[in-house]
Amino acid sequence: MRLRNVKGSRETIAANEFVIQDEESMKGKWHEKFGNNNPIHIEIGMGKGRFIMDMARLHPEINFVGIEKFSSVLVRAIEKQNEEKLPNLFFIRMEAEYIENVFDKEEVDYIYLNFSDPWPKDRHAKRRLTSVQFLSKYINILAKGAGITFKTDNRPLFDFSLEQIDEAGWVKENVTFDLHNSEYAEGNVMTEYEQRFSDMGNPICRVVFHP
Repeated sequence: MRLRNVKGSRETIAANEFVIQDEESMKGKWHEKFGNNNPIHIEIGMGKGRFIMDMARLHPEINFVGIEKFSSVLVRAIEKQNEEKLPNLFFIRMEAEYIENVFDKEEVDYIYLNFSDPWPKDRHAKRRLTSVQFLSKYINILAKGAGITFKTDNRPLFDFSLEQIDEAGWVKENVTFDLHNSEYAEGNVMTEYEQRFSDMGNPICRVVFHP
């Protein structure tokens, strides 16, 4: 999908109070930033922010950090946060590959990967956020007992992800190939893409897993 450039988005992001500007300086200091010791959950590839903002509203007892690499998309979430000013939510504009530079060992209590870029060509497999390469990064920032939820409507990507989870030696808690018609549907918080794909009749795949 081609992303439309939003004029002034980078300037808006650079000046916004809810966007962390020097993210690497936050490593090991996230609880200080939030002003409490609540668990920290992150969404990598948060898009326009529907999911993470809904989660932040539903769970004021949890601190949330949304990560998005595209300025033109992140700026839409900023517009919403400017109105709501949720105290338990900050954003970062960055590439996921640098995640270990931003969060310290055991600093993150949960990771959400929602409708990640499938990178369909085989030569780009290492760039998929559920590849063993990325799993090896996540394990360095996740606290003991922490886990990951991954959702997608892309069945080839989901099958690949299940294989990568097994290859990395992680444990799958539950797997469904049709989330909205499964026992796990209750309490599910949707993303923008999830709503769109579900309305089109596409089954949503989901796996919950941990190291």
